[in-house]
Amino acid sequence: MDELVALTRDLVSIPSHESEAAVGEYITDWVREHTDARVSRDDAGGAERGGNVVARRGSGPSLALVGHHDVVPPDDTQTEDGDYVVERRDGRLYGRGSADMKGAVAAAMLAFRDAEPAGELVFASFVGEEVGGVGARHAVDRGFAPDYAVVAEGSTGYSAPGVTDVAVAHKGRRGSTLSAAGTAAHASEPEAGDNAIYRASDAVDLVRGMDAPTADVTGQTVTGSVAVTEIEGGSAWNVVPEHCEVTVDERTVPGERAPLERVEDVPGVTWTVDQDLPPMRCEDREFADGVLAAARAVHDADHGPEHVVKPHATDAGWLAGAGTTCVVCGPSEPGEAHTATESVSLAVLDRCADLYRRVADTWP
Repeated sequence: MDELVALTRDLVSIPSHESEAAVGEYITDWVREHTDARVSRDDAGGAERGGNVVARRGSGPSLALVGHHDVVPPDDTQTEDGDYVVERRDGRLYGRGSADMKGAVAAAMLAFRDAEPAGELVFASFVGEEVGGVGARHAVDRGFAPDYAVVAEGSTGYSAPGVTDVAVAHKGRRGSTLSAAGTAAHASEPEAGDNAIYRASDAVDLVRGMDAPTADVTGQTVTGSVAVTEIEGGSAWNVVPEHCEVTVDERTVPGERAPLERVEDVPGVTWTVDQDLPPMRCEDREFADGVLAAARAVHDADHGPEHVVKPHATDAGWLAGAGTTCVVCGPSEPGEAHTATESVSLAVLDRCADLYRRVADTWP
């Protein structure tokens, strides 16, 4: 475990919320030094982000261990003189990116080095995951599509505390804007205008009445949601508003979407999609069960891992859209990522490194 802790500490200590270039260089150098893999860097995100790191060894059907090395901006308590603060205490490593997801990247790097792969083993760490999957989308657009992938985002603590489960599906996110146009008038004569807020309200009523979509994946039910989250309109207390905008947050499920296009039946209302992060489903039961068997083999708890659904979008959505069969399996626990007290369990990290190696040794 000492090597894993040291590697994780090194990765976490390198700032990567504004530029991933330095940590990407560290990962590249480490893989080249410790393996005989074919290592490449692309130009994803340009010079500022430094590009994705992809390494390959072996031959045959491909299995990828996938992570990302960008992080969200740190809390003030997580930096000191411009450097990231990393602390080890109570069996955990604290610091920005420890849970999301440099700890998992370190575990995947060691598994990539130590495995005796059954086919072609791929290690990939992407840039720009936190800002819409910049690196994953770049890689997919240029043909990156391994046969199978274990995306090392968090799946620990879903079925029971401390248990590293295997997510066979996750939700996506579609963020959109409803824009209502009206005609301004003096508020003392409202009939002289067309009230954009009223039109937006009619659209909101339609959204409110929409059923959340659902999908069944490998014995799990994935339930989406749709909610109005922001509204802005009007220019003064005495003016009938000529414009109003409404933000809608939709958590999508594989194969189903809420019928938001219906809002355009309201006169003066248009609908614009601002972000569309895809959901993921694993329809290969044999692969999902194989990763679950590896997860159960590395646990000593009475409550073994289970197939679960992850509520958040990950790079697995982009990979699945390109034809890669994916699951999500990693050390981060609910409530850890993006917090001022972000940390990762070192015991769970060690477990994940073993789990990834076992999957690589046996699949495909």
